[in-house]
Amino acid sequence: MLTLFSGRLAVSMKDNITAAIELLNWYDTNRRRMPWRASAGAKPNPYYVWMSEVMLQQTTVATAEPYFKRFIARWPTVADIARAELDEVLLGWAGLGYYARARNLHKCARVIVDKYGGHFPDNEAELLKLPGIGRYTAAAISAIAFGKPAAVMDVNVERVMARLNRVSDPLPACKPVLYKHVVDMTPTLRSGDYAQAVMDLGATLCTVRKPKCDLCPWTERCQGKNMAELIPLKRSKPKRQTRRGIAFWITNPAGAVLLRRRPEKGLLGGMMEVPSTNWVEGAVPDRRTAEMAAPLQMANWHEISGTVRHTFSHFHLELNVVTASVEEMRVVPQDCRWCHPGEFEEHALPTVMRKVARLALTNL
Repeated sequence: MLTLFSGRLAVSMKDNITAAIELLNWYDTNRRRMPWRASAGAKPNPYYVWMSEVMLQQTTVATAEPYFKRFIARWPTVADIARAELDEVLLGWAGLGYYARARNLHKCARVIVDKYGGHFPDNEAELLKLPGIGRYTAAAISAIAFGKPAAVMDVNVERVMARLNRVSDPLPACKPVLYKHVVDMTPTLRSGDYAQAVMDLGATLCTVRKPKCDLCPWTERCQGKNMAELIPLKRSKPKRQTRRGIAFWITNPAGAVLLRRRPEKGLLGGMMEVPSTNWVEGAVPDRRTAEMAAPLQMANWHEISGTVRHTFSHFHLELNVVTASVEEMRVVPQDCRWCHPGEFEEHALPTVMRKVARLALTNL
């Protein structure tokens, strides 16, 4: 007999089916309305599912929704976004963070068009071959877009499974156990609805704090409801270190500012930036180190009052800004270009660089 593993209780296949029915009945009445989600009984759009799942990585629904609407309005199909230039996609993504997602989104669209004729593969094995698609995203697209019985586990599902089965080991060590629960409980019918139902349950009722256990369709079978806010346990995250650097605000006689494209790989890859020194832990780089890192060698640098502060996923950043002006047009490095501040919106400047621009324009 197929069983759902638990340290304290084994749940039979029949009970798993009953649990799925309970949750789906709840979902049919309480499903969240989102612009990428097909209405009840309608056929999902794989392009919408893929786009939303990429955007929702490390991003909340509320933050992703306006970006999704703008992307779909501008690029209604996967073929449209495949034809776009990467700079256009990065510009549209600006402010959403984790920019590798945008680069992979664009790359993936071109692979889907070139290799699959514009049609998304409907199985996890093929989806996993695509740029930017990992186990979770492949399972989500397979289940939601194509109705395949794939095990979909995001942070909401992790939390639901941990509480339902009273898994007391801390994350991330217990992820394999939680995934086993997801696999065993995923039904063969309405798999996409079931996956979305568990995610909705975690997002609306089985929340991190103050879970609404009295409204949960699984409250009678939940083994962890009496200690829900303590599950799942998480190891404390290491303290974010602070990195520091100096940004160079260089203007020409026409009032344009020197911008530079970052390398394709790495943090903020392919985005435009106000050039800066390397970002390093410890003190702000000394004057000589900073001058050697400047894209143009200038005689008179002046420091702008104030500090730009920004937090990335794994470190804090503090940037001081110095300014200088060229008296005549000069040849700039190949990865640099002059851009008037009024045209910044036409370039893919990440949030931290928009902060640099605001500080410089406010103080000059």
